[in-house]
Amino acid sequence: MFSSGLVPCMLSSYCCNSSVMIIPSERKIYASSFLYFINLLLVPVKMLVPQPLIRIIPGLTSNEDLRLGLARQAVIGRLLDIGCGSNRLVREYRADGFSGEGVDVHPWPGVDRVVDDSGSLPYEDGDFDSVVLIACINHIPNRSAVLAEVYRLLTPDGRLILTFLTPLISRIWHAWAFWDSDQNERGMKEGEVWGFTLAELTDLLGAAGFTVIRRVSFTWGLNRLWICQKAFSADWQPVYQRAAILSERYRGLE
Repeated sequence: MFSSGLVPCMLSSYCCNSSVMIIPSERKIYASSFLYFINLLLVPVKMLVPQPLIRIIPGLTSNEDLRLGLARQAVIGRLLDIGCGSNRLVREYRADGFSGEGVDVHPWPGVDRVVDDSGSLPYEDGDFDSVVLIACINHIPNRSAVLAEVYRLLTPDGRLILTFLTPLISRIWHAWAFWDSDQNERGMKEGEVWGFTLAELTDLLGAAGFTVIRRVSFTWGLNRLWICQKAFSADWQPVYQRAAILSERYRGLE
């Protein structure tokens, strides 16, 4: 549940000036402070109640509402959503007059493009200003190759935006989310992990040539959103070359 008129206005200013950094905030998702505080107080209850039920109760926000609402506040320019699922983020972004595409390896209803490998996407270098990975980086076995591809696809001042859980919280949530077959029935496939510690994810992003410029915790600190940019430095070109080599090596193993 996004507050009417608020997020589109903020996005318009983003798209006109990518240097603007507005800190994503849960409060900005809600139409009033009252709704914000009610949802904040009800976090323990909302974690126990099935998310499909939360979605139909007026005034309450689901986990998806929060993740996507915060991610939208950070998006600039043309958007690519990798692991887009139902493609809700991109659909709402386009409805507000902006450009975006959603890709996934699974043919979810609404996805723009189904791909065999998220580490090899049919776009040109620098095609996107923002790339998002919403609650999926731990489910991508070839995550290093995918991050290398994100690096290639982003403009020089583009943004990688991702949400994630730490390992313990992820294990608890996957075990409890009995209503979500994607969470509890398919299990963890080879190469997937439960989550990342902050140090692990920082190292993973750094190896792909990214630096974290903003860290935001939400839902009582149980969930996290990070905004990253390319790490410009004197050895920027070698970093890019290493990312490209990593991607090519992975493709050679197929």
